[in-house]
Amino acid sequence: GELPARFVWQDDRFVGFLSINPLADGHVLVVPRHEVDHWIDADDELLAQLISVSRIIGQALQETFSRTKVGLTIVGLEVPHLHIHLVPIDSMGDLDFAAADPSPDPDHLDAVADRIRHTLHAMGRGGAAQG
Repeated sequence: GELPARFVWQDDRFVGFLSINPLADGHVLVVPRHEVDHWIDADDELLAQLISVSRIIGQALQETFSRTKVGLTIVGLEVPHLHIHLVPIDSMGDLDFAAADPSPDPDHLDAVADRIRHTLHAMGRGGAAQG
């Protein structure tokens, strides 16, 4: 909550927001509110719920962007807080972090977040963030 973000999901335990350096439209980070540095240190319940929320957001990304798959990765080197990257992809190359956009257009990011929130609301998902 210290930095501005384009939230697409907010509930008691998790937030989902657009990456500030996206690999593709719809690149979302899903983050537990409870701080855990390394995913192997998270308890089973937290991991299960993190995957469940990621699946819901992933379904919305698949519907919104119509890509071949929604890739999921946990890297954990860039910040010391467990988070999942969800990225609409067509190939493995779409997950190359060296190709991340270093300065995306803020208006475009706002529009992408609106599209994802709209899809989540249409799916009846209660954790969808307000726009």
